[in-house]
Amino acid sequence: MLQKAKIFSGTGTQYLAKAIARKFGEPLGKVNIQRFSDGEIGVEFQESIRGQFVFLVQSTYAPTDNLMELLLMIDAAKRASAYKVTVVIPYYGYARQDRKDRPRVAIGSKLVANMLTAAGADRVVTMDLHAPQIQGYFDIPVDHLDSSAIFIPYIENLNLENLTFAAPDVGSANRIREVASFFECEMVICDKHRKRANEIASMVLIGDVADRDVILIDDICDTGGTLAKSAGLIKEKGARSVRAFCTHPVLSGNAYENIANSVLEELVVCDTIPVKPGCDKIKVLSVDELFAIAIRNAMENKSINSLFLRSRIANKK
Repeated sequence: MLQKAKIFSGTGTQYLAKAIARKFGEPLGKVNIQRFSDGEIGVEFQESIRGQFVFLVQSTYAPTDNLMELLLMIDAAKRASAYKVTVVIPYYGYARQDRKDRPRVAIGSKLVANMLTAAGADRVVTMDLHAPQIQGYFDIPVDHLDSSAIFIPYIENLNLENLTFAAPDVGSANRIREVASFFECEMVICDKHRKRANEIASMVLIGDVADRDVILIDDICDTGGTLAKSAGLIKEKGARSVRAFCTHPVLSGNAYENIANSVLEELVVCDTIPVKPGCDKIKVLSVDELFAIAIRNAMENKSINSLFLRSRIANKK
């Protein structure tokens, strides 16, 4: 039997799933996701998926209903005799809980990986995990896409003369170094110390930004506090302009206000999570084509190496 690709979406990421399906060249599949009066979720595919490649698109941002929907869709697809079930998770929630850094804490990202695998997922396609080693929590293939494929063309079109890249913390240094290497420019690091989650106690800047156009790059923008503080510090040190590029716009709490009141020229994000309108500083770039290519290559057993920054760096040499 000829296997075909069928793309379905949970309720949390329909806007993106429709765009991915359009880029892929197939209509979005029909699935009924209902809520019982007590809030319980029910999932039913409304077309045959027997023997088909099934791709389930859902970011697992808050609330946890998004994750539960995805787990139930996986289970329903397996029980409907899908040939292969690939979960497409543009934003992988709970990724910040990636290690036991204090006594008696959960490793949420490992737990989610276990649940996805137990539900029956055959493959995971995601983007910019908070920690790349989370791929090792899975015993199934993981395609870990890189938002640099989206951000680099945008940065190139800015035509900034004195470009410098900034890492918002020491942990991001390796990733920022790769981007800086592509543009053959300098990088700096904002070294921060936290009292607790979402609260910065102190921050120092390592490197020179005087008269430079600085671009901060991070994987997640949550409350926007770190970005606002980093941008303010960079500006105080003499930078000509400061922009930020963050893959996943979690934007919780006072994030929109923090970004609007910051010295940032703009915050460029991907549409892995829906963004509320109203903040002129926030620019949204779509990942639809990138995921459509990854889905097609996964189905056809082709390499996705060309989608990564390291491939572009190698081609420049």
